Amino acid sequence: MKVLRTIDEIRAARRALAGSVGFVPTMGYLHAGHLALAAAARRDNDKVVASIFVNPAQFGPNEDFEAYPRDEERDISLLEKKGVDLVFIPDVEEMYPDGLATSVDVGPIGERLEGEFRPGHFRGVATVVLKLLNIVAPERAYFGRKDAQQLVVIEQMVHDLDLPVEIVPVETVRERDGLALSSRNIYLSQAERESALCLWQALTLAREMWTRGVRDAASYRARMREVIEGEAVAAIDYVSVADPNTLEEIERVHGPALVSLAVRIGKTRLIDNLTLGF
Repeated sequence: MKVLRTIDEIRAARRALAGSVGFVPTMGYLHAGHLALAAAARRDNDKVVASIFVNPAQFGPNEDFEAYPRDEERDISLLEKKGVDLVFIPDVEEMYPDGLATSVDVGPIGERLEGEFRPGHFRGVATVVLKLLNIVAPERAYFGRKDAQQLVVIEQMVHDLDLPVEIVPVETVRERDGLALSSRNIYLSQAERESALCLWQALTLAREMWTRGVRDAASYRARMREVIEGEAVAAIDYVSVADPNTLEEIERVHGPALVSLAVRIGKTRLIDNLTLGF
């Protein structure tokens, strides 16, 4: 496995790869969810390229860019064990040189949910993903369903800009008790880790309501809020029942609906979701 740090290096190495290429973009501090993306890419393609880049453009001024967990040596070892062929690890100056003026605005889907609470976040996500896709030129790129809105944003961008890449969603990987894997889980104390289970409990309740035939979206939101508010350290940013394509809130759950939430457990902000009727 080769580790490459400049755009010229990764492009030259990419040109030398024969066959199809699957791409796994990450911000590092890898867990089993990231490795599931790499495994899917390994299964579907002749070669696999991954990237590790903590993207400052998707962090707000009061967010955790500087504190975001990093362990490059460990990440490289994990990717090598998964059969990744190339790893691109640029620094900020390589990706955002002086004079860079262009960014990607994906419209209303980037302004709802996460976009409302993290203004500019999806501009940063879409811009860096577009740059990475242009640099690596994969046939397929792999993204986890845990970041459901991110997946919708990237699919919209790829469609609108006619990018020659297939976006492949990969299911959320969870701990045995249901907590979705996240690099930010490391911030949680043991007590907060227990409290964080309220996210999965709320989503599980929504799934049970769907099975029982409840179709009023307001009832889902209210009952899920009750579950989360039962944890003293939990503070809700949003609980959403929305159209899975437009992310607009819906009144009745007749077809597929994306149920998503963002909750602060102490100082740690966690997101999770599931799709009903999928």
